[in-house]
Amino acid sequence: MHPAGTMDSNPNRDDLHKIVVLNPKGGSGKTTLATNLASFFARRGPPPTLIDCDPHGYSMRWLNNRPAQRPKIYGIAAYEHCTQAGKGTELHAWPGSRHMIVDVPAALSDDQLYYQTYDANSILIPVVPSEIDIYSAAGFIANLLLVAQLDRRNHNLAIIANRTRQNTKSYRMLMRFLTSLEIPIIAELRDSQNYVYAAAYGIGIYEMPAYKVKKDVERMDPIITWIDNWRMRRLDAAASGNFEHAPSAGVLTPALGKHQH
Repeated sequence: MHPAGTMDSNPNRDDLHKIVVLNPKGGSGKTTLATNLASFFARRGPPPTLIDCDPHGYSMRWLNNRPAQRPKIYGIAAYEHCTQAGKGTELHAWPGSRHMIVDVPAALSDDQLYYQTYDANSILIPVVPSEIDIYSAAGFIANLLLVAQLDRRNHNLAIIANRTRQNTKSYRMLMRFLTSLEIPIIAELRDSQNYVYAAAYGIGIYEMPAYKVKKDVERMDPIITWIDNWRMRRLDAAASGNFEHAPSAGVLTPALGKHQH
C-alpha cells in the first residue's frame, strides 16, 4: 500500500483504463466490486492499481489481507487526496498498470463527483434491491447526469444489480427502476457467501476454486466483457457524434415515473 503522493504516471495515457465504482449509499457493494475487478486484472496482468478513496479504507484492508503469493496489485490509500476540492484530476496509476480502479466514498461534493468521473473510461454503479437504495440511486444518478454532466450516450456508464434474489418483490422493483433509466444493466450479481469469503482473505472470486464459484463467475463475466470493450464504446460514441457531454440528460424517478430535468 502506498500514499497518494507517490503516484507518478500520467492518468491520461492511452493505454490506461480508469474504472470508477461509486454509489452514494453504503452497503451497495462498491468495495466488493472494486476488489474483485482488481483481483481479476491482477491474474490477467499486468498489476492493476487499486485506489481507495473511502474513509473506511475497506479496499486497503482487503489488500493488506492479500497473500503475498497472489498476483500483485498496487494499492493507494487516497481518502484525503480524493476529498480535496479539485484534486480528483491528479489521481495517477503506477507505471505499468493498464487498469486504475477507484473505490469512491459514499459522500462526495458536486465538485468531487465531477472530478472523479469526467475522465473515467468506465463508471460502474452497483445497486441493491431495497426501496431505500433505489430512491438513493435515483437521486444520485440524476446528479451524475445533470451536475457531473455525464451523457448516457457516451457509453461509459453502467449499472450492476447487486445481491439479487430473483422472483422476489424487491428484485422486480429494482429491475423496473433500473430498466427505466435507459442506462445499461450489464450484470446481476448473486447474494453469495463466496464474496464474503473472498473479502476476508484478500482474494477475488476468480482466484477461488472454479467448482465453488462457477455461478458467481458467470454473473461477473459480463462486467469484464463490458470493461474490455471500452475502446469500442468510445468509438461508437464518437461515431454517433455524442462523445461530448450533453447538458439535458434526464433520469426517471421511482416516485414520479417521468423524466425530471
